[in-house]
Amino acid sequence: MAIGGLLKGLGGRAPRGPASRSSARIDPRERIRILETYENSGQGWFWATDAEGRLSYLSDATAKEVGKPLEELIGKPLSEIFVLERDEVEEEAEGASRPLGFLLGVRNSITDFPVRAVCEGREIWWAVTGRPSFDDDGNFAGYSGHGKDITAQRREQRDSARLAQYDSLTGLANRHRMTRRLNSILTAYKSAKRSCALMMLDLDRFKHVNDTLGHPAGDELLKQVAQRLQRIVNNQGEIGRLGGDEFQVILPDVDDRGKLGDIAGRIIQMLSQPYTIEGSRCIIGASVGVAIAPYDGIDSDELVRSADLALYAAKGGGRGQYRFYSTDLKDEAQERRMIEEDLRDALAQDQLEMHYQPTVRVEDNIVVGFEALMRWTHPDRGPVSPAVFIPIAEDSNLINALGEWALRTACAHAARWPGKVQVSVNVSAVQFATAGFPAVVANALAASGLEPDRLELEITESVFMGDSDTNDSIFRALKGMGVKLALDDFGTGYSSLGYLRNAPFDKLKIDRSFVQSCTEKDSSDAAIVSAILALSGALGMQTTVEGVEAFDQLDLVCAKGAKLVQGFIYSKAIAQHEVLDRFEDGVFRIEPEGPQKHRPERRSMYRMVGVIHEDHRYEATIRDLSKTGARIEGLLGVPVGTGLVLDLGGGQLVVCHVARSQDAMQGLEFETPLISDGSGGLCTRHRVSPYALAAAGMPLASLPPGHYPLNAVQGQPTTKPQFMQVQVKNMRRSNQAA
Repeated sequence: MAIGGLLKGLGGRAPRGPASRSSARIDPRERIRILETYENSGQGWFWATDAEGRLSYLSDATAKEVGKPLEELIGKPLSEIFVLERDEVEEEAEGASRPLGFLLGVRNSITDFPVRAVCEGREIWWAVTGRPSFDDDGNFAGYSGHGKDITAQRREQRDSARLAQYDSLTGLANRHRMTRRLNSILTAYKSAKRSCALMMLDLDRFKHVNDTLGHPAGDELLKQVAQRLQRIVNNQGEIGRLGGDEFQVILPDVDDRGKLGDIAGRIIQMLSQPYTIEGSRCIIGASVGVAIAPYDGIDSDELVRSADLALYAAKGGGRGQYRFYSTDLKDEAQERRMIEEDLRDALAQDQLEMHYQPTVRVEDNIVVGFEALMRWTHPDRGPVSPAVFIPIAEDSNLINALGEWALRTACAHAARWPGKVQVSVNVSAVQFATAGFPAVVANALAASGLEPDRLELEITESVFMGDSDTNDSIFRALKGMGVKLALDDFGTGYSSLGYLRNAPFDKLKIDRSFVQSCTEKDSSDAAIVSAILALSGALGMQTTVEGVEAFDQLDLVCAKGAKLVQGFIYSKAIAQHEVLDRFEDGVFRIEPEGPQKHRPERRSMYRMVGVIHEDHRYEATIRDLSKTGARIEGLLGVPVGTGLVLDLGGGQLVVCHVARSQDAMQGLEFETPLISDGSGGLCTRHRVSPYALAAAGMPLASLPPGHYPLNAVQGQPTTKPQFMQVQVKNMRRSNQAA
């Protein structure tokens, strides 16, 4: 189409026959010349299509911008040079209009509609204006219009939109974008019955970096944290920084808690590795809370609250942990406050005790030392685990008083032991970093009269997260006294060999987590135990292997070169009066006693669970639970080999079969092992959809009420129950393995 033909579509008329009185005033050729000059100026261009949407006219300068010959473009569909979809700027705009394709299809006029040019090598944006044209008979003849380059404005808009959605420091999505993304994902996923996981992250000890190295160092640290998170999460989800040291990760279509636990574990491990900031070395940690829609919330506010509660529980469990949300966490904040208050009273009222677990020399089974372990029997709650109250003490101002009490008590008790028997006392990283800590140790030794070389302080790698100059002065002061130093839980933290080179340790302690599975098939833990033993030997250090419970474990670690062992195969922690009784003859010798083979740890418990068989649901009491099985009580007449589904609550359904049955007690083996919940407990990888069970042949009538990805209509049982349910009294029983 020539420029004259285009004029008609733009509202003008091409010259036809003798000029009228009005048109004689302006030569049509002059009009065409002016339009051509405008086209060539680069300020704008013209376009037209036929009734089929094919280009019939395009300014030559525009064809050059696209990088194709004009004759190649004429006759092509409009979409071959215009990308009709909207980009992020339009998606963010309030009240965005209908797509260009729709407007052209219904023959509407368009004004300054933004489109992107299809060209290689660079990005061009145009604002397109056009109107439909019709022939003399009123038939649609196509579109004609003009356009202008808005690339510069577009980039400014995009930059502004990005600033509104992304954190300027780290480049991650900000709180606004993460909230919008989570809302849109959950809205879309409700109808599709899809899952979405949300992780809340908080950096441990970040404030210490800000306070000691300054805010610029803190900003650089946050940038490096963001980079590490991006490497871990990659394209699995979206990461955002909510502000300060808080981060969030959205993981669509993930409900496998095994996979989520692996991701959370890698995040904690990666973020806990040392950072180099302005020539200084610093170490922080991370805690992670995980919630999964629709189980833990079906809208964004509910899901965020659940993930926040899980994060709070992870931090309360000692930091450097991850936790999955469960309904039990709702009262945990109040519970922690109550424990803190009661712990203050326990210190004041002398409710705490020290028990001592023997360290045994394996060549002759003679006890050469003890690890001092704090015990608290609450007057109402009963025994409270140190794993519960020590982190609470660290978060309050109680840990120094608690640590000083432990040192004084352990030294006083050890002074009454014979010979050179040592006592090992665990030292919190918070307590160690206190400037007056060496004086506390010196006072405990002086008050008890214990020789300094009989006191061993057990320190974890977390102490190296503090100020290195302070650490060095404390190490020098302690070694100057003659006190022994042991690096506890070696291999479970940040595992820098620089610690062994720079800090004056006398001993490494191999954590029980490596020992638990060292005899299992395809486990690499045996090689790790062997490597640590060889390393400590090469450095002239002693090594204690913790957590040995069975003879196969003892045989393995001894074969690898272990000389000192701690664990239930020799003894649990015992009270001071028992220690003194065993030393009456001057030598304390313990013969190992325990199972021949280690079995996965079972947790003793007493709570009701559901047991599903065919289309009936029974109630039973669970006595023991491990990764691979459980022991339940409360059903009579259950044959060995019977297939069951164990309902652990919260949508956790475990397919299993009966491996042992005696009277009202059954030993169950799970089809799929349970996984860690991040806090020492166990949970299922998935929470199962009722429809998935129904597809496998299990009637929906047997399922318990609760949150599931798909809401099933409960039916009525179609068969008679095959087992008799009996009441179980809460009485102590032996923890016999199922």
